[in-house]
Amino acid sequence: MVLAGLAVGYRVWLRPRLLTWGATGAEISRDMPGDDLQPEPDLTATRAVTIHAPPDAIWPWLVQIGPGRGGAYTYDWIENLAGLGMHSADEIRPEWQNLSVGDTISLGSSGPNMGVQVLSRPHTLVFADGEHAWVWALCLYPTGDHTRLVSRNRIVLTGRTSLQRVLFACVVEPGSWVMERKMLLGIKERVQRRALPDDTGTCHSIPL
Repeated sequence: MVLAGLAVGYRVWLRPRLLTWGATGAEISRDMPGDDLQPEPDLTATRAVTIHAPPDAIWPWLVQIGPGRGGAYTYDWIENLAGLGMHSADEIRPEWQNLSVGDTISLGSSGPNMGVQVLSRPHTLVFADGEHAWVWALCLYPTGDHTRLVSRNRIVLTGRTSLQRVLFACVVEPGSWVMERKMLLGIKERVQRRALPDDTGTCHSIPL
């Protein structure tokens, strides 16, 4: 009975919050680029963060994401337990800025290859695996003096056994929240760490 109660509590109360961390109701319901690549997902996660900077200042961090590039701005040691070879950069590197549609980022030796499906500077970056069973969109929405960075994952679980689906719900979903929350905050921190000069030439950090 206790386990059943915990399971119900997780699905009804905690799970929706993990899958929509930081996102507003409008952002959760809004159509995003890449949605059409997987119109019938078994799982949709929409998470977001506010960054006090324009899209042009955020975009370079997004476009260099990936193993062997800028990393994922999250917990590298956890990523590397899976052999992903992630090393999160703390600087923008020119050689990692030339991402184009059709380019592929490999997530480890046994992980999926995520191809760039949509790239529209400086607002939209969409990845998908070969079967479009996983579509990941990173979009920037400017609002006044800040920008909303919204991440959406659309995932198909077709072909997985009941046990695999349970493990996915109990392990992968909470784990994805831990890692993606850190990623969004990691990008925010890196962007806002840069000091901006005021009219007198004095540099001030953007508030976190």
